[in-house]
Amino acid sequence: MANQMALWLDRDGVAEMSCIAGVGGGVTALVQTAQTGRPILALDGCVLACVSACLAQVGVVAEEHVLLSDFGVKKRKHADFDQDQARAVYRREVLPRALTLQQLDPAGGDLDANAFA
Repeated sequence: MANQMALWLDRDGVAEMSCIAGVGGGVTALVQTAQTGRPILALDGCVLACVSACLAQVGVVAEEHVLLSDFGVKKRKHADFDQDQARAVYRREVLPRALTLQQLDPAGGDLDANAFA
């Protein structure tokens, strides 16, 4: 679900999606993206908080961190996430945070925050 929300932010032109696996794996271009100083919205799907941990490995702390489990989202094995729940959490919790971060970006580009999922 976190990945889908990052895609929605990207497609809606609110934030630029970036791959947290690449940051955790030390992929230079993705680590550099995380370290640019642009506002970051970290979308973590569960209490393990892998996104925050990967960012911490490269010395980055997200300006906003959304832990989907805080909003009643349960991790499901061998099943798709609930689309209605995803849209509701996106509209209520994720999108407002991303829009706030958009205003903080010193670069002033079209896509103003990085969403890592």
